[in-house]
Amino acid sequence: MSAGADGLPEGFPAGYGEPTTSYVLRVNGEARLIENAWIGENLLYVLRERLGLPGAKDGCGQGVCGTCTVQLDGVAVAACLIAAATLGDREVRTIEDLDNDTETGEVQRALVEFGAVQCGYCVPGVVASACALLARAPEPGEVEIRRALDGHPCRCAGPHPMVDAVRAAARRRVPQETHSTMMFNVIAPPSAGGAE
Repeated sequence: MSAGADGLPEGFPAGYGEPTTSYVLRVNGEARLIENAWIGENLLYVLRERLGLPGAKDGCGQGVCGTCTVQLDGVAVAACLIAAATLGDREVRTIEDLDNDTETGEVQRALVEFGAVQCGYCVPGVVASACALLARAPEPGEVEIRRALDGHPCRCAGPHPMVDAVRAAARRRVPQETHSTMMFNVIAPPSAGGAE
């Protein structure tokens, strides 16, 4: 395809790719300056192409496949659907930063253990969603887990191993003695020796 005088392919309207803007994006606890960016660039593009963070993957581009999932203020979101320039002071966390958390390691180990990792393409998004769920609901039920993973239609392993893995990771993170200790404290008899 030949280019016109403005460097754009023939047939593209004049001014295509404008307006541009510069802004600060908070990613993984760091303020990052994004300069001369087309105002419509989605978060996924900015993360991968401008900031060199390839963990979130480009799948469907329509927010359906879950491969581009990152956390925005602790909530799992499809990065392909969000205009990066609109985020202001909101905090973006990608798998590159989540990998530093012990809790993330539990989720990843459980996904491997339950056979929910095969081609691996969707795994960073699954981990981001699972960690967001466990941060807000440490002991989620099956319905909560399925809702959190609903946007991750893994065609290799299917949804059941992912659900089992997240359930197992949740059990490992919450000490099992918590409930019995609390109950014991409530029903413990008064101390021996009588009243003072």
